[in-house]
Amino acid sequence: MIIRALLDTNILVSYLLAPEGEGAVVQVVRAGLAARYVLLLSLDLLSELEETTRGKAYLPERLQPDQVASLVEILSTLGEILPALPGPTPAMTRDRKDDQLLAYALFGQADYLVTSDRDLLVLARAGEVRIVTPREFWDILAQQPNPLPTEN
Repeated sequence: MIIRALLDTNILVSYLLAPEGEGAVVQVVRAGLAARYVLLLSLDLLSELEETTRGKAYLPERLQPDQVASLVEILSTLGEILPALPGPTPAMTRDRKDDQLLAYALFGQADYLVTSDRDLLVLARAGEVRIVTPREFWDILAQQPNPLPTEN
């Protein structure tokens, strides 16, 4: 089975803060970059990543703009960019950005939405999409028999 997963912006920011680490977040992002699963992305999510890394008080001093731009470029090349949502996003949570993320996961037919956001994790599922922590997703990937084949 080919796993399709959408990573929340908080996962990508955590990765940028410690890309040489060995934690679950780093392993999950590395696995996506190595095509162990289909990494789903949206232009909205990539824009949010750029905005978040510029806008949070503590991030601009810890992340260089070229680090963020490099990750966005790599993700754009390796990931599956989902088309824009076809209509208004229904309210499913108390946070509009979470609603949009859930809508993209559903629209992109993701198997998993990987997040550290407790407001999303408490839902556990949205339709067919399982909402999991990076550790849970890494454990799921570790049970897969083979990584995805790479395209030539």
